[in-house]
Amino acid sequence: MKIAVIGCTHAGTAAIVNAANLYPDAEITVYERNDNISFLSCGIALYVGGVVKDAQGLFYSSPEKLAELGVTTKMRHDVIGVDTANKTLRAKNLETNEEIEDTFDKLIITTGSWPILPKIEGWQLDNIVLSKNFNHSNTIIEKAKEAKRIVVVGAGYIGIELVEAFEMNGKQVTLIDSTERVLSKYLDPEFTAQTEETLQSHGIELALGQTVTRFEGEAGKVTKVVTTKGEYEADLVILCIGFRPNTELFKGQLKMMDNGAIIVDAYMRTSQPDVYAAGDSCAIVYNPTGEHAYIPLATNAVRMGTLVARNLVEPKIAYMGTQGTSGIKIYEENIATTGLTETAALDMGMDVKSVTIKEHDRPEFMPTYEDVTLKVVYDAKTRRIIGAQLISKADLTQSVNTISVCIQNRMTVDQLGFVDFFFQPHYNKPWNFLNTAGLQAQ
Repeated sequence: MKIAVIGCTHAGTAAIVNAANLYPDAEITVYERNDNISFLSCGIALYVGGVVKDAQGLFYSSPEKLAELGVTTKMRHDVIGVDTANKTLRAKNLETNEEIEDTFDKLIITTGSWPILPKIEGWQLDNIVLSKNFNHSNTIIEKAKEAKRIVVVGAGYIGIELVEAFEMNGKQVTLIDSTERVLSKYLDPEFTAQTEETLQSHGIELALGQTVTRFEGEAGKVTKVVTTKGEYEADLVILCIGFRPNTELFKGQLKMMDNGAIIVDAYMRTSQPDVYAAGDSCAIVYNPTGEHAYIPLATNAVRMGTLVARNLVEPKIAYMGTQGTSGIKIYEENIATTGLTETAALDMGMDVKSVTIKEHDRPEFMPTYEDVTLKVVYDAKTRRIIGAQLISKADLTQSVNTISVCIQNRMTVDQLGFVDFFFQPHYNKPWNFLNTAGLQAQ
């Protein structure tokens, strides 16, 4: 069995390692156009901020490790053409410009995603950079050494983590986003308001509800970011606007969403036989709605990559769907979210209700305790839980993983009130705050 894999980050590495172990007689060839594999891009801000000193710790595999499994890895090879029906591909060696052709019995598409780069006037000026891969992170670190005023465009997870890292390194930082709130895809207004207050208390300037219209510069380098509402001086600009799937190769060959995300079934199969996809290149079932959605997360990617290998010969293990569960630490605040926010659910026309509780994480007789705010969103008719958000200075983020399981298993908010949780004063109260939310919803 000849297995061809295009792309080798989270999903690709998981698929390759598992396939090599499951099918030791298979001939596995990996095509990767970068000069490294398996980089944990979610660690960029930690690397930029100096928390992670050795970048090698952000890599969890290498061509050498894959070779030990019998895998052939063709680095700096860009796949320029694929015929999924006839099972052929063409790749270009980016070092020599030589083109090669190959055939496959099974194709695994793990081409990932790439940052959205709108063609804004002046976008080609020097010191305007993206934040996605290892080379980007090195560029950011090098350019940030001399920069005093840094503008980050995009208030998602990466943007938020970067502005915190830059501020902690003594930079003057501005965060720009076209939406009115930071992290608006992940949190409702009461949570983003607290997050914005935290950022501003550390001197970070928030320029929200405004769109970048052009970049201005001198001597070929950026000096100013102009938006629909203002102008911001900058020595360095980081673009973190969002991501889109790397799937141009397969347009017209595979069923896709409007944004180009390849649609796969529960066994990671695409619309073409013997062609599988995983990770940021594809869309999967989002359990809060039951529909396919594009949710580019490393957690989804490694699960999907592992399932591709398990289902490559025959469908064995179905994917259970995703809740898009994620978390972030912003200074002293621990934040986690799963499923739909109330805002998103209402925008989709869903009939939902929510319950929000503010508790102490431990009994008041303990010497210390912290506030925790938890919001649970549920369907008004069925009372099925569809989302939750949490914020606290105590690390209680694992509780959101628990609610993720509740969503996956289609539990109701009423059932949440009586789930069996342990009690120990060092950790919680006799009524766990998850129970309390369920009880208050009743």
